[in-house]
Amino acid sequence: MSYQDQVSRIATELEEILDLDDLEAKVYLNLLRAGPITASALAKELDIDRARMYRTVDRLVNRNIISTTLSSPKLCIASDPHDALKIALSKKEDEVNKIKKLGEAIIDKINEEITSNQINTVPTFRVVQGRQNIYADIAQLIENSVDTIYIATTLDDVSRMYHSTIPEKISICEKNGGKVRLLVDMNDPKLAPFVKRFNATETKIGKMPSKGRIVVQKDKKMIMSDHAASSQYSGSDSDFSLCTNSNEMVDNIFTLCSFLWDSSKPLKTIDVKNFIKKTSEDQSH
Repeated sequence: MSYQDQVSRIATELEEILDLDDLEAKVYLNLLRAGPITASALAKELDIDRARMYRTVDRLVNRNIISTTLSSPKLCIASDPHDALKIALSKKEDEVNKIKKLGEAIIDKINEEITSNQINTVPTFRVVQGRQNIYADIAQLIENSVDTIYIATTLDDVSRMYHSTIPEKISICEKNGGKVRLLVDMNDPKLAPFVKRFNATETKIGKMPSKGRIVVQKDKKMIMSDHAASSQYSGSDSDFSLCTNSNEMVDNIFTLCSFLWDSSKPLKTIDVKNFIKKTSEDQSH
């Protein structure tokens, strides 16, 4: 893997851990590499409009991820990665505690004052925006499953999901008798360790019909995106998913994933040289 590829992968993971967009992650990593530098010089180095760079720097300063000097011109300085992580953890812990405290109180009020008249037999459809919201839906689906779930997606998406609660929910699913089958589109077998660490029940490598993300639970629910997490999209808010419990759609997509699964190769049995050769031959046609 080249140095640039390594930096790109670190940036991808950093976005999820510190809740940054693509540009914010690049700015932070470049400040760590370059040391104190002006926002103007950093904008020139990254080939970014100066006004956009100033706005990005202001956001990062407000979140204590970078700081600026009192000198003229001002210099931007990246916070130590350990400090940045502590800040992110503290923020998440505060959010979780607030949700728990207020959530339990509002649920009690709903149960006491509002009569539920939900109809659970009608198929539902909804569009979810934002990668974090989508990952939360996927995590809930996995946690509540006692059957087979397919996740068919890209390597970048797997890398992002690894830093969510999804791997933990896979363990819960397995304890409840379910299993998660991960089907990933991967051209470089040297990246297999990034896939293995996701800890799916079973993993296979195969060609996807698109660059999208499919998560489907047998006879229950489906979450599908027209594109998965990718560097060509500017931020997590550009990620959209369709969620439905329509029996017809769920059954059709589950059948598709079963077919893709049967025609794919287990991760552990892939021969590196033959895999590279076959991938090169496929790309030449």
